[in-house]
Amino acid sequence: MMKDDPRPSESDSRNVLELVLNARQLAAELVGPLGTRWLHVKAVAKCATEVGREFVGEEMRAVLVTAAWLHDIGYSPEIGHTRFHPLDGARYLRDEGWPETIVNLVAHHSGARFEAEQRGLAAELAEFPFPDGPLLDALALADLTTGPSGERLTYDERIAEILRRYPEDDPVHRAWLTAAPVLRESVQRAEARLAAGSA
Repeated sequence: MMKDDPRPSESDSRNVLELVLNARQLAAELVGPLGTRWLHVKAVAKCATEVGREFVGEEMRAVLVTAAWLHDIGYSPEIGHTRFHPLDGARYLRDEGWPETIVNLVAHHSGARFEAEQRGLAAELAEFPFPDGPLLDALALADLTTGPSGERLTYDERIAEILRRYPEDDPVHRAWLTAAPVLRESVQRAEARLAAGSA
């Protein structure tokens, strides 16, 4: 699926554009056939590009945008072995040699740890170190203010939409009952950094 050229390392700032382009290509191949999911991913990547201005350095911005393109590849039937998309996406990226920071962001994006608990997959998700910090917050902001068809939403609108879409006995619904206040703080931190950078 990916080009045979070696992927750029995290420290090779000369290749950050290639990293983002490779991520977009892979996302198009794996998520493109999934209809509205592809609209969501494209909009999240666009939002991440805008949010990325809070970071100093082209490399950090590229890591964020790359993770945004790749965050939902685990929904692809080609790689979705556990049917828990953060884990499936991260395992695929790790096996394909993507940079560790990106792999860990995909594994833990948007409160994945809460859903992993509901699915009995917390130990499996723990294969990937939790990348707590500004990049994870920024990815949450991009993902959790973008609706399932790519529309821009507030955080509260997005969580309400998730809770409506999944029935009460679904692991996703149960996870968000716990995750919502924690991820609200994550999104607010990213918004505050973005506002401070614009001041």
